[in-house]
Amino acid sequence: MGMNGKKAEGIDGVAKEDYSVNLRANVEHLVKRMKSGSYKPEPIRRVYIPKDGSNKMRPLGISCYEDKLVESIIAQILTMVYEPKFYNESFGFRPNRSCHQAVREIIEDVQYHKINYIVEADIRGFFDNVDHEWLIKFLEHDIADKKFIEIIKKFLKVGIMEDGNYLESERGTPQGNGASPVLANIYLHYVLDMWFDVKVKRQCQGEAYLIRYCDDFVCCFQNKWEAEEFYQRLIERFEKFGLELALEKTKILEFGRFAKQNRAKRGLGKPETFDFLGFTFYCSEDGKKEFFRCKVKTSKKKFRSKVKTMKEWIRDNRVMPVGELIKKINQKIRGHYQYYGVNDNTRGVKSYQNVVKWQLLKWLNRRSQRRSYTLDTFFNGLLKTFPLLEPTIKVSLFYR
Repeated sequence: MGMNGKKAEGIDGVAKEDYSVNLRANVEHLVKRMKSGSYKPEPIRRVYIPKDGSNKMRPLGISCYEDKLVESIIAQILTMVYEPKFYNESFGFRPNRSCHQAVREIIEDVQYHKINYIVEADIRGFFDNVDHEWLIKFLEHDIADKKFIEIIKKFLKVGIMEDGNYLESERGTPQGNGASPVLANIYLHYVLDMWFDVKVKRQCQGEAYLIRYCDDFVCCFQNKWEAEEFYQRLIERFEKFGLELALEKTKILEFGRFAKQNRAKRGLGKPETFDFLGFTFYCSEDGKKEFFRCKVKTSKKKFRSKVKTMKEWIRDNRVMPVGELIKKINQKIRGHYQYYGVNDNTRGVKSYQNVVKWQLLKWLNRRSQRRSYTLDTFFNGLLKTFPLLEPTIKVSLFYR
């Protein structure tokens, strides 16, 4: 959801255009304050916007424009320092890494390694519960510049302005802060990634792998008992650093090339599935039913959410000229295809297109004082003149 210029301003009401009028003088003054230690960021303005595909609202933090400049510099410096240190298994908010690479990594681990169990975990309110003291300790371990650390401390303690009320920031990384994603990666690099590598993976008798995208992660294990032991140790590990597993969303499931036959022997149903980054992972076979395949499809939750969002958009914009309306719809579904158009998910993106077609027909026929479309005039007339984009596979999840 986009925001206009006024809504995107911080509590000082200064827009980018205003700051740019005397850009050189403003930047020089900013640098001078940063060097002297007198620079202090303003509290973040909190607003609420509709959650994608839901009736719920989600918080959005808006920094003052000058603070955004500093946040960007902090993020760039931290990225330069920590990129060489981060593990390859971390994919979120890093240069030249993507959600699709994380998905591909899971598929490779499950298909080509001895994986029989998955630990699907969820951190409860991660960004709101990052412990400031631990985060600063991690930063001081790698960065000697005390002035730089002090600036980060100021941002962590900046607080929030909501409806004229000031709220202190005693925990968490400020939502809306441009440096928050890299700070989150630094925190979990030490709390999870390094610990998993040194204290879990290297000590396992069987194979073990971690795939993380910011605060979302999945762990793959060869042995059930080691997956169960990791689950218990993870709870204790997170508690030490002020984090909590959402136990109702965290589980161990049997998954992999032998899951189907092993569950059948025990009189159980087909292998369970798990969701990650908007996809559902499931056990399957190749087209000839000769080889095991780990496949993905659009998760039901995300599919419903995306459909709801599109339905509401078509409803709210149905008065547009038809050609312009369909052009805008095509722009939106192109984005859907670019993310969900992956191997084995042709049915998923085709289903999405079909729902969009029927929603378009429904709302065009509810326009007042406009002609209605029959099935024939809609499918064989309108959509021939203004066709919807056809689903295509945009991303290959196969390793080359």
